[in-house]
Amino acid sequence: MALCKLLIANRGEIARRIIRTCRALDIRTVAVYSEADKDAPHVREADEAVCLGPPPVAQSYLNIEAVIRAAKATGAEAVHPGYGFLSENAAFAERCEHEGLVFIGPPADVIRAMGSKIEARRRMAEAGVPIVPGTEAPVESLEEALDKAATIGYPVMLKASVGGGGIGMSRVDSEAELRKVFQSSRDRAQNFFGDGTLLLEKWIDGARHIEVQVAADAYGNVVHLFERECSIQRRHQKIIEESPSPDLADALRTRLCQAAVQGARAIGYRNLGTMEFIFDPEGHFYFLEMNTRLQVEHPVTEMITGLDLVAWQIRIAAGEPLPLAQEDIVRRGAAIECRIYAEDPVRFLPSPGTITSLAWPKEARVDAGVEAGTAVTPFYDPLIAKLITHGASREEAVERMTRALRDTAIEGIKTNLPLLTEVMEHPAFRKGRYDTHFLPKMIAAKT
Repeated sequence: MALCKLLIANRGEIARRIIRTCRALDIRTVAVYSEADKDAPHVREADEAVCLGPPPVAQSYLNIEAVIRAAKATGAEAVHPGYGFLSENAAFAERCEHEGLVFIGPPADVIRAMGSKIEARRRMAEAGVPIVPGTEAPVESLEEALDKAATIGYPVMLKASVGGGGIGMSRVDSEAELRKVFQSSRDRAQNFFGDGTLLLEKWIDGARHIEVQVAADAYGNVVHLFERECSIQRRHQKIIEESPSPDLADALRTRLCQAAVQGARAIGYRNLGTMEFIFDPEGHFYFLEMNTRLQVEHPVTEMITGLDLVAWQIRIAAGEPLPLAQEDIVRRGAAIECRIYAEDPVRFLPSPGTITSLAWPKEARVDAGVEAGTAVTPFYDPLIAKLITHGASREEAVERMTRALRDTAIEGIKTNLPLLTEVMEHPAFRKGRYDTHFLPKMIAAKT
């Protein structure tokens, strides 16, 4: 099935990224936008554009009816959700299918299953993939939570079963603290994700967060495209990713990637997805969650493989088999990505405003959703761009990123550029010796 027109149900840098691939594939694009984004670059670059409604996401980018109407009115045959917004919304995937639209992603039932951390843990355990010690069913009451936490052993992680990021996670170090935060965590999960279901998992000190990119077609073929190290995080949100993961033995890397393929095959996955794992200091890895969409950090994998992952997504969704077998996928060199946020680099608070001037480095791939004159509003995620560098070695990729950060100039708003540069220059990062607590410790050492 050849696709002629595709609607992009997203905004910013990922919308522009998808437009680039569609142009290469000779597919016309339809952008959608809110009233706040009427002058955004992605609106201008698409072949057509449809306004969804007012700035609030519930009235625009999360408005399923408005997105479907836009697709039908413009004659789009397919919908690419990007990441965030509706990308992991099973109801949206089902609605696209009902309307005869090709959804660029996995089947709705897989999205729904992997969107529940409890169900995902169960599926992976059945597939023989290691999971973090924790509860196998929802924690229904404080009393049950106290009993389970005592069995698991403190510290534990209290997590929302659906949703993600720091909003849905709390470290708990004692019975007294669990009593204090249980109900507020449930309320927060209900308010943000529409589901107050909680689970408990063992907190792993000194952990590293490593994920594996997988791809699967409708013919039973499943491959991995290697791993990405994602341990540089603030408030459980990634800001720097790289591949290959530093200080990971080849034998362990092989086992990790094989486990990811095994898990994806067991759930009948289709299209691109990411299996996320947590590593303890002894090198044991455990399944964390699966992201059933394109990742923000997908350019890292593109740089080391020379592949266009968005093109893979579109072709798989159109019914084509995987373009390469596992033995034909080759990694070359090392790549690193830095996420640039419009935020205060110390307090991590959003910094809306208008970008008055902008200069990008010549020595990096730049995936940006903004340009000089763009208004960064408070309505959406403050991610405005990503820098990606590649080198024959990790040292070369890091050096290029350090220069690229120094050569980037953004005026009119605050950004996290100083923080990213500091990480690149840190001796421990240079040696590849870091875990998920690296950034909080680095910041605490300065105060």
